[in-house]
Amino acid sequence: MAIIPSGSTSVAQWGFCPRLMIRSYLPNKMVTSQYCPQNKMSYLAAPSSGLFSRDSLPIFSVMGPSRTSHRSRGARLIVRADTDYYSVLGVSKNASKSEIKSAYRKLARNYHPDVNKDAGAEQKFKEISNAYEVLSDDEKRSVYDKYGEAGLKGGMGMGDFSNPFDLFESLFEGMGGMGGMGMGGRASRSRAVDGQDEYYNLILTFKEAVFGIEKEIEITRLESCGTCNGSGAKPGTKASKCSTCGGQGQVVSSARTPLGVFQQVMACSACGGTGEVFTPCGTCSGDGRVRRTKRISLKVPPGVDSGSRLRVRSEGNAGRKGGAPGDLFVVIDVIPDPILKRDDTNILYTCKISYIDAILGTTIQVPTVDGTVDLKIPAGTQPNTTLVMAKKGVPVLNKSNMRGDQLVRVQVEIPKRLSNEERKLIEELADLSKGKTASSRR
Repeated sequence: MAIIPSGSTSVAQWGFCPRLMIRSYLPNKMVTSQYCPQNKMSYLAAPSSGLFSRDSLPIFSVMGPSRTSHRSRGARLIVRADTDYYSVLGVSKNASKSEIKSAYRKLARNYHPDVNKDAGAEQKFKEISNAYEVLSDDEKRSVYDKYGEAGLKGGMGMGDFSNPFDLFESLFEGMGGMGGMGMGGRASRSRAVDGQDEYYNLILTFKEAVFGIEKEIEITRLESCGTCNGSGAKPGTKASKCSTCGGQGQVVSSARTPLGVFQQVMACSACGGTGEVFTPCGTCSGDGRVRRTKRISLKVPPGVDSGSRLRVRSEGNAGRKGGAPGDLFVVIDVIPDPILKRDDTNILYTCKISYIDAILGTTIQVPTVDGTVDLKIPAGTQPNTTLVMAKKGVPVLNKSNMRGDQLVRVQVEIPKRLSNEERKLIEELADLSKGKTASSRR
């Protein structure tokens, strides 16, 4: 080994030609190439540092020689800091495998490019995948804990990361690529995919929501094609393996660049990524499903309110390739009552009485969801007093034997104008009140 200068930095010259693996990711695609520097030199570190020394620089990226590189005395070195894989996943350094896996699942769902369209989401998804690939492997995690990211890329065959989309699909196997959304390079393959949920908005009157009702609704959904029994193939024919991709659903294209040969993996255009080719059914055009209208009898329980959702299992869209159907979610929207106002399970009502009735007391008729009911106003009722009509409110959802109350707020009306006779009587009442006050002070 010899030490040669490189600008202001000395580098070690080794007599072998390392193979530099370059990976580049595109949405749902992977690009891989190999490059061997023509000068057969690998620039690793300063002469005072070891190959896996803890004090060595974190990691070096080797820049290939340019057209004018023969005039310079050495190649350039680009230094970047180590990636903290534990921080990327948001786990501690002593986290268990299950904790690491759980953290990856949660983050991968949030940052998958097919779900998150924000700028930088795809790069974040790749970082999460790389971090999980290292920390979920005992050998790679041990090397990373000891030597950092430089140890993984120091020639031990651990510096190559898998396609993050392949890693994602392997962990969400059987879930249709995040709940049947058909994401990633392989989510649309020929395996069974569950159907998507359907939603229906149901408008109810105030009383219908309080007491519940049975309604018949009409929905439009995707159902399994009866002509091909959901296979998508023309009756009497069978699907065969795609000759273009060999049944893999993916094809690899190569392109030569100044850095080497780049390989790009993409969905097969001949089979649409399914790995199979067939003569499409004339009824469903190869989808295996057709859109139809169906009437469903729906029982709305007492106590629902605007925003409540009713779930009807297996009444959503049919799945593909034998996948389970989705569910139907009925979203409730309640038309407000002009008089009665709802507050959770209680009903609010405001009544107005004269000051005479407030002083002497009276009985008034109050509207409720059960009909008109007599309410006794006790003598001496003060303005804004709230009277409770027990169990005249809304039934508790799923507990129809329990009901809230109706709360009646009493407003006392004070007349702005009085007749001469009314004024005279009130003045006499005021004199009597003053006389009582004076005698009580004695």
